[in-house]
Amino acid sequence: MHTRHVVGAALGGLLLALTLPTGSAEAAKGTFIWEGPKGHAYYLQNPPDGKCYSMNQEARAGRNQTDVPMVVYTEKNCKGKAYHLAPDQQAPRSVLIKSLIFNRR
Repeated sequence: MHTRHVVGAALGGLLLALTLPTGSAEAAKGTFIWEGPKGHAYYLQNPPDGKCYSMNQEARAGRNQTDVPMVVYTEKNCKGKAYHLAPDQQAPRSVLIKSLIFNRR
């Protein structure tokens, strides 16, 4: 795992909005980690709740190491087959993750 690539690649691995949602949206505390191209590890730290992230690179074996439940999807824009991940739960490696959302309920 090459840590120096993780931060830049995490930002490059997601289509991030230029602005965060307005209002009092809470952020999940912790990290979402996934396996990207060539088996490298990538992560997203303290993501806001309720925001759909679409991946623009290969993503597998996502692990929810945040304090809130999340859903990973097999299609972009939080569509397709959904896999619900509780905190400290990992998606099957066979699942290609194309989008995700954190959801504090």
